[in-house]
Order: sequence, then C-alpha cells, then structure tokens
Amino acid sequence: MNRGVLYIIACGSPVARDVGRLVTLAQREGWDVCVVVTPDGRKFVDVPALSVQTGHPVRTLYKNPGDPDVLPAPDAIIVAPATVNTVNKWACGIADTLALGLVVEAHGKGLPIVVMPYTNWAMGLHPAFRESLDRLRGWGVTVVFGDDVFPLHPPGTGERHRDSFPWGMALEALHTRVEAKRG
Repeated sequence: MNRGVLYIIACGSPVARDVGRLVTLAQREGWDVCVVVTPDGRKFVDVPALSVQTGHPVRTLYKNPGDPDVLPAPDAIIVAPATVNTVNKWACGIADTLALGLVVEAHGKGLPIVVMPYTNWAMGLHPAFRESLDRLRGWGVTVVFGDDVFPLHPPGTGERHRDSFPWGMALEALHTRVEAKRG
C-alpha cells in the first residue's frame, strides 16, 4: 500500500541518532520517507546511511532560488524528536530553518502533522514550551507528549534514555490523524 510521502523532521537531540528506526517503521507501512534535519540535528544523524535508507537526500538547508526541489512534496509530516527550541519557534511562526519553514507551510496547506518532543524535565517545565505545545494543539497539530508517552528525564541524561524513545507512537498518532481527516 502506498500511503504517500512522509517527511520526518529530526531536531538536535541524542534521540535523532535513531531516526532510522522511525524511517523503517514508516516504510514498512507504505510511506515514501524523506528526512529533513535541523542544523543541530545534522550533528546527530548518519546522513549517508539515511540517504541510502530513504532513497532521497537528507535536507537541512533551504535550496537556492531557481534550484529544483530534490524531494517530492509531503503528504504528512512527523517532527520527532522535536526540541524545545523548535517547538517554541514553530509556535511563533518563525521559519528561519528549512525544518521550520516546512512545518509552518504545512499548517497552511492543511497537511497532517505530528510532533513528538524529547527534552529533559527542567526544559519541559518551562511555561513557554507548555504554551507552545498548547498553541500547536489548538491549531490541529497532533502533539505526542507527556509522562504517559515518555517520562521526562533529568538534565544531562538524554543519551541514556535514547533506546526507550517510543518511535512507533508518532506513527500511530499520524495514522489516527490521517484516518480522522479522511472520515
């Protein structure tokens, strides 16, 4: 079954090292997956391996004016792992990176979007972050976050909790969102 094109946007987090797990899950379910990473996210991922896995280049920067698009247009977007920085900028409509530009634009196009943040408890408790998540929810973005999803960890321990990040929950949330939109 061909579900369409899924953009997975990964931010600068230790969990981003494992974004290939989400790619594999999505491909098994029929998605043509493209990976976009934030500039800090690029520090964590294996760009050549992801390019081979997806069959598409991994994008980080806006293309030059007049250059052709190298990725097919998205039908849906998952932002995982999402950082506090990305969530807060997105909620303010800031599009200073390709990743942010894509989600800001996707909202305007009415695409299904799922965001799954990964942060420590100290950053996760900041009022601006919580307000940003509420704002995104209010706009129809599916937010997968909370102690029932993935308990927040102490500052400085993010690397230790990588293996238990529930990648599949982001994909399940997307499928729920896509089915709701169809129904």
